[in-house]
Amino acid sequence: MQRRAFLGGIAAIAATGLAGCSATTNSSYFASAYAGMSDGEYTLPKIPVSKVPAEFRRQVVDYDTPHRPGTIIVDTPNRHLYLVQEDGKALRYGIGVGRDGFRWSGTARVGWKRKWPTWTPPEPMIRRQPELAKYRGGMEPGLHNPLGARALYLMRGGRDTGYRLHGTPQWQSIGKAVSSGCIRLMNQDVVDLYNRVEPGAKVVVLQG
Repeated sequence: MQRRAFLGGIAAIAATGLAGCSATTNSSYFASAYAGMSDGEYTLPKIPVSKVPAEFRRQVVDYDTPHRPGTIIVDTPNRHLYLVQEDGKALRYGIGVGRDGFRWSGTARVGWKRKWPTWTPPEPMIRRQPELAKYRGGMEPGLHNPLGARALYLMRGGRDTGYRLHGTPQWQSIGKAVSSGCIRLMNQDVVDLYNRVEPGAKVVVLQG
């Protein structure tokens, strides 16, 4: 699918998008959120949370938005993903975003979601990185899989956009622009998000 077809003008999004976010409402960050955890046949390693900037740790914040609870809002410039809650709150997660030339904006829906997904690099990526051709048939799930522990697949107009919200074993990449357009979260965070979001949830991606 041509990604250009998915790109939305930011002016159209701004009209209904982010309305504002205030200071965090809690000073403690889910103390055990980043501990090692058993997950099926895999064990997610502990994340050294002291090395993760506080702004990118999962936390509850005050959040002023016209979007309904259950909506996911991706604030690309600030490297945050918000899951809108009731009563003017949101769960905020730190994210890694697409590097220059691979960023996108617009609205989509969560089409489906997978635990420990298989990663299949798209053909344009294989052309850029021929060494990935060995994964053309898919890379098996696991602790080193680029999609991490969970993936939420984004649809628009009944078609797969090619973009995902997914985990990553590279927690150091959170807060940076390194991906080929997908939105990545720390594995413990994507497990938490996965458990809170159902297929059909609205996703709004903002670039400015």
